[in-house]
Amino acid sequence: MEFTPEQITELISEITNGEQGFQGLVKQGLESLMHSERAVHNAAHNDVSNGYRDRRVCYDRKVFELRVPRSRNSNFYPMLLGVLKDQEEEAQKLVSSLYCSGLTTEQVGKIYEQFYGKHYSKSQVSRLLNTAREDVNAWLGRKLEKRYPILYIDATYVLTRRDESVSNEAYYTVLGVKEDRTREVLTVVNFPVESATNWKDVFEDLKARGVQEVNLLVCDGRLPGIENVLADTFPLADLQLCTVHLKRNIAGKVKPRDKKQVLEELKQICAPDQWEISPEKAFLKFKEFIARWQKSYPVLKRYCHDRYRFYFTYFKYEREIRGMIYTTNWIERLNRDYKRVINMRGAMPNPRAVILLMGTVAQNADIYKYPIYNFLESRLFY
Repeated sequence: MEFTPEQITELISEITNGEQGFQGLVKQGLESLMHSERAVHNAAHNDVSNGYRDRRVCYDRKVFELRVPRSRNSNFYPMLLGVLKDQEEEAQKLVSSLYCSGLTTEQVGKIYEQFYGKHYSKSQVSRLLNTAREDVNAWLGRKLEKRYPILYIDATYVLTRRDESVSNEAYYTVLGVKEDRTREVLTVVNFPVESATNWKDVFEDLKARGVQEVNLLVCDGRLPGIENVLADTFPLADLQLCTVHLKRNIAGKVKPRDKKQVLEELKQICAPDQWEISPEKAFLKFKEFIARWQKSYPVLKRYCHDRYRFYFTYFKYEREIRGMIYTTNWIERLNRDYKRVINMRGAMPNPRAVILLMGTVAQNADIYKYPIYNFLESRLFY
């Protein structure tokens, strides 16, 4: 069937004056091109038409709901969709960038509507984020170096919705210092319930991704069974528990009038620049400190347990690096960046959303690309 120029003009006018306006005309044009392409495909491959499928695509900063032609043998794919796919990926990158900058799915949907002229619900924005989620998961599962002289583990706490309830859950970052003295995030994990089995699984995963040797692990002392798991998976590694957490925990158990004195004594015991000191001597001084103060605060007695010797491992190493290995504060900068994008929201909808945000922040942490020169002469790296 052929149309006269007058009929074509009338048809175009009818479409452009419709509810979708000029966008409707573009939609008709795109569908017509794909329909013609299928006719060519059917003739060349002895195939037959088999209806249509709905597909939402982005083109020229607009969102189109297209009817994409199908063939009986299911091997027809319009070349036009390949062209449109590049623009669709750009739209997905925009959604990911806005979300990972701290906006909620609802806010992203509103901006998307202004930009592309099509409203996207929170669930639709979430689906668009799937590509970003796949990229982050691939990065968090990438192959790793064979050796990391130092690993740091620290937690940031995020309000997370799970099964109709909201709780403050711990999300742990594992940061590695490489042999070239630069740093990289190895993984980000979430444990709703703490157990030694969790860390066994994490360390085994690191080994499966290529890690063969770790020389020092710096982490919070509240990780249950971490010393046993470390000995099983990376037997050459020393363990250093965070002294900042130790001081904070002890200070929280004494009365305000004694807090200043207690913290001053702990500061002297833990001072990293001491001469003629060893982990054993430092732990002995610490137990003497506990013995004095437990007379007033019997709750401190538990700090004499042999496990607390791991808080003084750093005295085994050079004075120049002790201040960099006796605390997990090196992840604090990253934790602040996490909070910057997470605190703009209320409770996160699920753990996957938290991992997406934290993984994106960690992946783009440019500061870790520069070597730490204090480590240049340390025997940890030889």
